[in-house]
Amino acid sequence: MELRQLEYFVAVAEELHFGRAAERLHIGQPAVSQQLRRLERELGAELFDRSPRHVRLTPAGQALLPQARDVLAAVARARSAVAAAAGAQGAPLRLGTSSGLGDRLEVVLDELLRLAPELKVELVMTGPIHERLDRVADGTLDAAFVRGPVPDDGRGLRAVQLWRDELIAAVPARHPIAGEEYATFAALAPLGLRLTERRNNPALVDLVVGAFHAAGREPVSASPYTRLADTLAAIGADGTSYTVVYAAHAAQIRNRRVAFLPFAPPGLGLMTHLVVRRSAPSPYFSLLMQACDQESDQESDHDS
Repeated sequence: MELRQLEYFVAVAEELHFGRAAERLHIGQPAVSQQLRRLERELGAELFDRSPRHVRLTPAGQALLPQARDVLAAVARARSAVAAAAGAQGAPLRLGTSSGLGDRLEVVLDELLRLAPELKVELVMTGPIHERLDRVADGTLDAAFVRGPVPDDGRGLRAVQLWRDELIAAVPARHPIAGEEYATFAALAPLGLRLTERRNNPALVDLVVGAFHAAGREPVSASPYTRLADTLAAIGADGTSYTVVYAAHAAQIRNRRVAFLPFAPPGLGLMTHLVVRRSAPSPYFSLLMQACDQESDQESDHDS
């Protein structure tokens, strides 16, 4: 049984309407229905009498409602106590992040604000992934978002899977490939690939180069990758190169000289993890996980 399932159950029980409950929770209705079905399966009882005209609590649902409210109230008191104590000590949540998270990061931050309004969040933008991992290990970061596999190399870290971040190709808008539905490795192969050095992001580089090799192609290196804005400007200017960006980031970019194309199915993507210390995780770990679950729910609803 998960806390979010109890939260969803209480919202539907009070609204007696799945749509209104979803609006109140700021998530999609399918996600609410899915989690409540899981809760009912775990409890072995129907909690709601569902019909086209109404939603009512069953006797089992009526029995659960006060207990669920008590649990959520206790959790809220615990969170407030921790947030107040940390705030009193001047200890914000130090969260390592990187560019490209787009709206995902906004959803997580909004949910943290809803769950613990007193909590101060300090976003720390770092360089290469290994720097983020080092800072979580030495305690200068409480947690960090990391894309791709997290190496088990003696740092004493725990990595929890969150969501898959899709990658898309950024190509010159004036090149014929820009008019295609998908980016294929065959069409991209003649163009120059602008990609960061492997030491900066080995997971990304290995994924892209490995995908080319799996397709029987060899990527052609172009000028070195610098900042994304500069790289996109160069792609738009030369008309013969491209790069790979995260779809969530591309959705926030406005550049009429560049076109963004998804890769042909099954696509290309990296799993994003939340990384914490294994032996002494942040007291905010459960808060962070619930906030990240909210983003995962919204992604699941979008996909459905």
